[in-house]
Amino acid sequence: MPAVHAALREHLAAYARRWPAEGDVVGQFLALLDDPADPFLRERLEGHLTGGAWLVSGDGERVLMTHHRKLGRWLQLGGHADGDTDMARVALKEAEEESGLSDLSVEDDIFDLDRHWIPERKDVPGHWHYDVRYVVRANGSEAYVVSDESLDLAWRGIAPLADDADPSIRRMARKWLARSTA
Repeated sequence: MPAVHAALREHLAAYARRWPAEGDVVGQFLALLDDPADPFLRERLEGHLTGGAWLVSGDGERVLMTHHRKLGRWLQLGGHADGDTDMARVALKEAEEESGLSDLSVEDDIFDLDRHWIPERKDVPGHWHYDVRYVVRANGSEAYVVSDESLDLAWRGIAPLADDADPSIRRMARKWLARSTA
């Protein structure tokens, strides 16, 4: 097992202890790491790792969402690892690039895991994204800049997202709200 996989495996084990009901999804991520093809590269078309950012406002009440240009849906920020094996760093980098915000910090622990299908687009066949998501906090200005990857960005109240139609967004909002009241 490559050493770079060991660190992510430790974080996945800690996540599984915090969220025992999500053992199946953790198993999917561990199986990806067992495959000999490099899961940190987007060229691995069977599926690859991405880093997601649950970018929370300074008051902890809102999250910055992107109206994703390619998928046409409101989602959390994030993107491909592109060879970087530090998934928290990937999430932070993507949050900075996609929001234009500079005074951000990322938490070490995995906040959420999600395996989702990306449909075929142009010359890229449909494939799986294994999204490792982290809490990223806005520590300064919350005046974002919309990047080329988004149709729009918006700060959205987290509480209403707990009833969102997207199960992934709903799950993250509920995790955040549970954590905030604990």
